[in-house]
Amino acid sequence: MRTIWAVAFATCLAIFLVCFTTPAQAQQKRREGLTLSEKVQQLTEMSAKRSILRFNGHKFKDFVRSTPRNYSMIVMFTALASQRQCVICRHAHDEFVIVANSFRYSQHHSNKMFFAMVDFDEGPDVFTSLNMNTAPVFMHFPAKGKPKHSDTMDIQRVGFAAESIAKWITERTDISIRVFRPPNYSGTVAVAMLFAFVAGFLYLKRNNLDFLYNKTLWAFAAIVSIDSFFSPQQPN
Repeated sequence: MRTIWAVAFATCLAIFLVCFTTPAQAQQKRREGLTLSEKVQQLTEMSAKRSILRFNGHKFKDFVRSTPRNYSMIVMFTALASQRQCVICRHAHDEFVIVANSFRYSQHHSNKMFFAMVDFDEGPDVFTSLNMNTAPVFMHFPAKGKPKHSDTMDIQRVGFAAESIAKWITERTDISIRVFRPPNYSGTVAVAMLFAFVAGFLYLKRNNLDFLYNKTLWAFAAIVSIDSFFSPQQPN
């Protein structure tokens, strides 16, 4: 009988420890924050899935503002929601993606620098804490110390093209990024469509191609081509 009571008591004690001690330890760990190795490991795992990490207020505090930290963070503060009507934010985001992808696949890629983004609708508390009331903004958070004035990119002066962002990052971190832009096939597609249109037109007129020997038609086409080529250079 005593053995049964002893086993029951031990079971209840184990359940109590699991239910109450574990949450307390987890809460204490959250108060203490992540260790440096945990931060780097989680950032590395997240950046393997996407070149730009999306942070809310909690993640921004854990990975950017809190210490210890031995890595730099390049953060874009933006407002991409359609109701914000920030057209420039979308263009800046596209350029930021090009830089982040260029770094991700470059030979200089390492866990010493990560790219992140904070959207106003996902982290309004971050904008408030930084006294930020405009977007887009690019900031560099160094591995040690607080950001300086030069750690905020002056897009009013240098713009936000991918090449300008990469140059600014090199100045702040000494990490060189060679920008690789994705190929633009719009010109090739336009030429292919024009060729298909001309080929289709000639096929339909295959039984009557006398117009190809019309000198007036060729002269008119030449004049139109020359005028369209030189007209952008003419002064207003």
